[in-house]
This record gives sequence, structure tokens and C-alpha cells, in this order.
Amino acid sequence: MVIDESTDWSGIVSAISLTDTPAIEAEAVALSKEEEVKLTAIDEDRRIFMGAVLIPDKKILRKKEDGSYYNIRFPKETVSRASQIFLEKGNQNNSTLEHEVSLSGNTVTESWIIEDEVHDKSRKFGLNHPVGTWMVSMKITDDKTWEMAKTGDVKGFSIEGMFSGEKTEISDMALLKAIEEEVDNALKQL
Repeated sequence: MVIDESTDWSGIVSAISLTDTPAIEAEAVALSKEEEVKLTAIDEDRRIFMGAVLIPDKKILRKKEDGSYYNIRFPKETVSRASQIFLEKGNQNNSTLEHEVSLSGNTVTESWIIEDEVHDKSRKFGLNHPVGTWMVSMKITDDKTWEMAKTGDVKGFSIEGMFSGEKTEISDMALLKAIEEEVDNALKQL
């Protein structure tokens, strides 16, 4: 996926959705006042949810209406520019739950691109994403959504946006391999 800045719509991330199945397969952490990675004992005052929004060059499996599959990926340049446009357009207060329910009162309080494999804020909280990853911290004010973040019912972020790009159909063997990789990743997280 790329950003075509000759259009009025390409690259605009209009909202960040809180979801239990992030397409980038990266879970977020809920932060306490002491900034420890604890999902069970969280300070109610801070209500900060941190995680990856886009990981560069990660293949994301998608299904078309006709049942065929394809992968999309976002190059580092696209990830970086999308993070800039998101803030330039003032969309930091736009969030949804599972891409279906608009949420109010949440705001992205921090947005950055990981630039160093060792010395990045995300490392302090046990997140290990590659250089070029778009990270955010979101303040969650809604009690129900915050409870979902604390209990793990919400695991990460997903974008709502429009991008330019080409779809490459994947063969049955490539699809099988992609599904096997997803299963392996899911088992590793157990």
C-alpha cells in the first residue's frame, strides 16, 4: 500500500480502531501510573493503551468478497507518512471499537515511529516491533472500553484509512502457508 498525494484521500487514516484481533497481529499494553506492563493491576487514573498501529512490510492477509485471498503490506515510507497525515488532519480524537462503534473521549496522546532497535520507549514496556513501526499511546476515557483493554478483550489497534496500491492474488499453497504462519503465531502467544 502506498500514499498517492495527488489524490485527496490516499493515506488518510481517519480513525484508529481498538480491536481484539489486530490485522498486524501485534498486541498493545495497558499502562499503569508506574508504567509497568501489568494487565491485571492497572491504575485507573492514567488509562493509557499503547501499541503498534502499522508495522512496515508485514504481510496482512485479506479476503475479497468472492472468497479469494490477497496480501497487503505497508512500506516504511508509507507507514511514516500515514502517521504524519493522521495528525496533520487532526484525527487523533477519532477512534472506534472493532471498526463498528464510534467511540468518544479517547485521544492519541503520543504517536511516534520506532527509529532504534534498542533505545525506543516501546522497549521499556516489553514491545519488540521493528524499526519503522508506527506506535501510539491512547488515553481511554470510556469505562467499558477501558475495562475491555484491562481484561484483554481489546488487544490492539487497527487503522481505518484509504490507501493506493495493488492487490496480488495468492495461490492456494501461499494461502495455506499464510494460514499456517498465523496458527503458529497464535500458538506462540498462548
